[in-house]
Formats: sequence, C-alpha cells, structure tokens
Amino acid sequence: MKVTRTKFDGVLLLEPNVHRDERGHFMEVWQRDRYRELGIQETFVQDNVSFSWRGIMRGLHFQAPRAQGKLVTCLHGEVFDAVVDIRKGSATFGEWFGCRLSLASGRQLYIPPGFAHGFVVTSDSASFLYKCTDTYDPHGQYSLLWNDPAIGIEWPVKDPVLSDKDRAAPRLAELDPNALELA
Repeated sequence: MKVTRTKFDGVLLLEPNVHRDERGHFMEVWQRDRYRELGIQETFVQDNVSFSWRGIMRGLHFQAPRAQGKLVTCLHGEVFDAVVDIRKGSATFGEWFGCRLSLASGRQLYIPPGFAHGFVVTSDSASFLYKCTDTYDPHGQYSLLWNDPAIGIEWPVKDPVLSDKDRAAPRLAELDPNALELA
C-alpha cells in the first residue's frame, strides 16, 4: 500500500493494492492490523454509504462534541474530496486539502477528528463509503460553507447541487466557537 502524508498531521492519502485481471479487480478497503501499522489507531463503529449523481455536493460537515474520524472510499464513480482543518490553534487552521477518489484508482482518504469534510461527484454517479470512529449525532452535526472565500477550495464544479442545510451553512469565521473547540 502506498501512503502519502498530506500537509495536515494525521490526514493520509492511501492507495491500497488493487489486484486486476480479466474478471475485474479486487482490493482490501480495511484491515485493522494493516491500517494500525500506518498510524490509524481508532476503532471504527459505523459505516455509511451514500449514492449521488454528477454535481451533487455533500459537505462540508463535522460533528461536535462527538467528533468523527473517517476513512472514505469511492466504491463506484469518481468524486473530488476535500477537508478543511478546523482544529482551533492549529498552524494550518482554515487551510484545505483536496484529491480525487475513484473506483478506478482505489484511493482512500483518512481524516482524523478536527476536520470538516465534503465531496462533489465528478462522474455520472458515485457511491461513497465512510467508515466512522463515532456514531452519527444529529444534534451535534455542523456544516461549513462549501465556497467560503477565506478558505478558497478549488472545487472542480461552479454550481453544485446542495442540500438546504449546506446551502445555508456559515462561513468559517461565523462558526460557533464552542463547536470548533470540541470538533
């Protein structure tokens, strides 16, 4: 497995070994001991799968106080995935990292707690797997505005399809400071 460390401490871009032949391909998307060797020590307690069409954007989301680490994988199609450092006091607070994840590449992204996360579908459709280190908490769910100019994410779409909640999300400077303290 190839591991690329990003500019953010703990955020890892992973490229599992993909075994291809005339039948298709096979890859291991999670194996506790192997991933622990890479430094991912958390226990995953919930898996989620979303299906979306081209141009659908989900995020930027985070939870507080039950912050979630996530291991994300695109199971079919392609997405542009982005994370924003929201760790209060971090030297990279408010900075972002983005990459493409697809079934074809097999790439995964590990995002520890303390980051807002989102993606936009760049293929006709995509299925996306999230392995989470804590369960979903509807009372602790927060959104960050996808196109906050202070962050400046270079999304590959100009006019994504958003949920009402994501469309009305606050900018980073407007987020509840208590949520950032606990994220």
